[in-house]
Amino acid sequence: MKTPENTFRSALARGEQQIGLWLALADSYPAELCAGCGYDWLLIDGEHAPNDLRSMLAALQAVAPYPTHPVVRIPKGDDALIKQVLELGATTLLVPMVESAQQAEELVRAMRYPPQGIRGVGSGIARSARWSRYPNYLHEANDQMCLLVQVETREALAQIDAIAAVEGVDGVFIGPSDLSASMGLLGQPAHPDVKAAIEAAIEAITRAGKAPGILCADETLARRYIDVGARFVAVGVDTSLLVKAASALVARFKNADAAPVPAAAASRGGY
Repeated sequence: MKTPENTFRSALARGEQQIGLWLALADSYPAELCAGCGYDWLLIDGEHAPNDLRSMLAALQAVAPYPTHPVVRIPKGDDALIKQVLELGATTLLVPMVESAQQAEELVRAMRYPPQGIRGVGSGIARSARWSRYPNYLHEANDQMCLLVQVETREALAQIDAIAAVEGVDGVFIGPSDLSASMGLLGQPAHPDVKAAIEAAIEAITRAGKAPGILCADETLARRYIDVGARFVAVGVDTSLLVKAASALVARFKNADAAPVPAAAASRGGY
């Protein structure tokens, strides 16, 4: 068995648009449900969602049979944690709060085996190499690792050119919420000043030959960022989709003035 290609990394390298969905429910069942919806990638959130190593593993296993790529966001850029998540079988990591090129370089090394990096060798007992069923994994894995660094402060934006230039960084993800907070605009990710900073960052990342990414659940704004050059874009969050749909459904029944949903819009197959 050959070590599988990281199709997400390859798509970014070809300049292809990748549309994703954020998974924050922290459970494998909705992860599998979303895996069959047609998204190019799914983000398993280990920073703000209540995920741990075992729930990340369960989500990776749940989405594996589907034509979507799992991206795991870890809570911080810790070498030991990176090693553990890679051994679960993740090949694409999103690391938050990257502030400098030096930090990005350290993350590149943490994701690679020697001599290019410092990743510990334990694949023989890990899902990453399918318990040694990928016989050449140790020599092939480095080429399949995909690192996405998250830039989300004013200080990081000032270093965007240097961060994006780091060899081994495949994409730079802009965090609108933390960025707006660092700009003194807490809770205003769609403020004109924040949007201008994001668009400038997207252009800088593109000039460096790397893939810009973002999470934006506002469809109009998401399309704007795509037009500017954002290449991997999460356009929604599973928790928000559930809350909105569930709230809208109950409102239609409790609000006498609400128009009924046509029968054709209901599921034909039942629940």
